[in-house]
Amino acid sequence: MIQINGTIQLGRTLDAAMQKALVDMVRASRAEDGCLDYAFARDLADPDRLILFERWRDQAALDAHGRSAHMAEFQEFMAANPPLSRDFRVYETDEGQPLG
Repeated sequence: MIQINGTIQLGRTLDAAMQKALVDMVRASRAEDGCLDYAFARDLADPDRLILFERWRDQAALDAHGRSAHMAEFQEFMAANPPLSRDFRVYETDEGQPLG
């Protein structure tokens, strides 16, 4: 399994257009074959910071995601609204164990 964790420090306040782009990206990504989870969240201590969490079945699924039309649209939107910074990390992992 491939997992991506990351942060995006927005260059502007999260507005309706940005929220729509994020929601559209999440919905389209979750519908992809091989997507196990895909989510953005706002940092409660810094509302202009987004947290990204993705899990993919394998590298082939992640590669297909990178070539998808919705990824191209999202990248175009982000290029027009560049973040101040971003930091993404890719991990090869297993399914993990439940806590508790």
